[in-house]
Amino acid sequence: HVQLVESGGGSVQAGGSLRLSCAASVVIGSGACVGWFRLAPGKEREGVATIDSDGSTTYADSVKGRFTISQDKAKNTLFLQMNSLKPEDTAMYYCAAHFVCFRPPPLHPSHYNAWGQGTQVTVS
Repeated sequence: HVQLVESGGGSVQAGGSLRLSCAASVVIGSGACVGWFRLAPGKEREGVATIDSDGSTTYADSVKGRFTISQDKAKNTLFLQMNSLKPEDTAMYYCAAHFVCFRPPPLHPSHYNAWGQGTQVTVS
């Protein structure tokens, strides 16, 4: 049973940056993918960025060119570098894992079956 713990959220002014981290309790091996998702009030949970074990990535159109997903496999840690933040990026951000994943790594949350508790990002 994998545990995912997010950190790095906070409050920032528009145009600012944040870096989110997600630590996994176990090695998420080859064939899996991991990603970042967000849930804003009044909206459905949406995929932000995902990455597979080979480094292939998928980004939501709304964050392309501003957000970068990366992973440190040695530390079982996933990152999301968020630059040029906008008020519409305000949401609870979650990391999640999908253990049997086909390229490209999917963005839809329904594919993911292990979730963290989330970290709040507020952009004003």
